[in-house]
Amino acid sequence: MRKLMGSLDLRQIFLPIGQMAVFVAGAGALCSVIMIILALLCRGSGADQILQATQGVGIFTYTVNNLPQVLIDGMTIGFVYAAIALGYTMVYGVLQFINFAHSEIFAIGAFCGVEALIALDGAGILAKAGTIGSFGYLGLALLIGMAAAGGMAVLVERIAYRPLRNSPTLVALISAIGVSFALQDVIRLTESLTTGQFYRVIPTFGNFDNHINLFRIGRRVIDIQVKSVVVIVAAVAMLVALNYLVKATKVGKAIRAVSQDKNTAALMGIGVNGIISLTFLVGGSLGGAAGVMYALKFTRIDPFVGFMPGIKAFAAAVLGGIGNLTGALLGGMVLGMIESFAGAYLGTYTSGNFGAEYKDMVAFLILILVIIFRPNGLLGEQVSQKA
Repeated sequence: MRKLMGSLDLRQIFLPIGQMAVFVAGAGALCSVIMIILALLCRGSGADQILQATQGVGIFTYTVNNLPQVLIDGMTIGFVYAAIALGYTMVYGVLQFINFAHSEIFAIGAFCGVEALIALDGAGILAKAGTIGSFGYLGLALLIGMAAAGGMAVLVERIAYRPLRNSPTLVALISAIGVSFALQDVIRLTESLTTGQFYRVIPTFGNFDNHINLFRIGRRVIDIQVKSVVVIVAAVAMLVALNYLVKATKVGKAIRAVSQDKNTAALMGIGVNGIISLTFLVGGSLGGAAGVMYALKFTRIDPFVGFMPGIKAFAAAVLGGIGNLTGALLGGMVLGMIESFAGAYLGTYTSGNFGAEYKDMVAFLILILVIIFRPNGLLGEQVSQKA
């Protein structure tokens, strides 16, 4: 045991956990301060008067009372975006192009994991599972989703990207877009032939839909769903494991070498093709796991489920600094917080003129602003080539 602990680089385990804590606290604090300032400025406005007439509280009190719940929701979806964004970042770091098919890899992982749970539920297995058993079956669904998504990512790299590796970046980008549409139709065809349904709902089992009461603010109870806790814990574990793989192992050193200079890495005895395939495997597996967690959180999926989360995760990767693993985490957390705040407060502050459905535009607005004012992202990742 002592030998094992001595071989582990504990700094690469605790450092990303510390970074996550800082990013969560920083993004949450920044968004909270902005909302409190807006609430103070909007006192006496039409929105304030509507709240006082309908709920008996002013806009400032309403904003402050809802802050903890909004922060929890933002943290949950932020970790999902970060897990997806890491797939974009890993591929870009090695090949310098955006794998737009990653959103469909995410969808394949979600469908495979959900279909596994539906099969178990149809066999009556989930109904008999206790608390521990339900977590075990969810873990099995995660592994199935990761295996399917990772395998598909490797297959896509081998068929669609490797023959174009020496072509201009734009050619590979067009290929990625084509693969994205092709995989959407593959999912639709597969579901049509096997189930005859395009929409799949994850079975209800275990205690994942239960709420854990955290604390109380006046009459309002701040809680978190068990499945949100599962999503956060799983995402943190995957992010820590990925960080350790890339920064503290020989395989990670090979990935970084190939990212820096493929030709020199090959001369040093590194199998470039194998490392690139491994990069797609790891990135795809993360996307597949994120797909299962997304299905657990939002319950329903369809063949196009990967499009919007994929675009937002891409925006998160660009926001943090495309090619930077830490930047993907930061971008995902910031984007998740902003989206959660927009969904919770946008309708209130605009007197119902813009509802929660407009929160999706936030990702695109952020992407445009970052490209204009800081194209290298918040952490300023420098890359040799723009995609």
